[in-house]
Amino acid sequence: MYEPIRSPSVHTTADDADFPHRSREEELDIQLAGHLAALLAVTDELGLGTAGDRIAEQVARLRGAPPARHAGLTAAAPADLHRRAHALAGRALLVAASRADTTAAILSAERMDAHTAALAAAEAAPSGQLVGAH
Repeated sequence: MYEPIRSPSVHTTADDADFPHRSREEELDIQLAGHLAALLAVTDELGLGTAGDRIAEQVARLRGAPPARHAGLTAAAPADLHRRAHALAGRALLVAASRADTTAAILSAERMDAHTAALAAAEAAPSGQLVGAH
């Protein structure tokens, strides 16, 4: 009635694939390094050298090589940059907590606090000048 299948199916499972797989820890390392690298870019744009150096150390630790640093300016308002940095630090904190990386988690939490303080100072300042998040 039915003819047997003579060729292998194109619907093979991924387990049969012949390529290296990354562990969950390796994936989290990659994700954390990405969030911290993005935070580093915003931190450098804000001109926060000391904070940028601390973030760069963590990126280098996770990637095994120092990150590329540049002053790519987006012409965004400082308040917008602080909001973006706060969000990136929050993402990094979640991943760091997920992989139990205390050093990166503490650094991310400190950056969140610093950017929150900078935004609060900007709202409280009568002239609207934004204070740095050192």
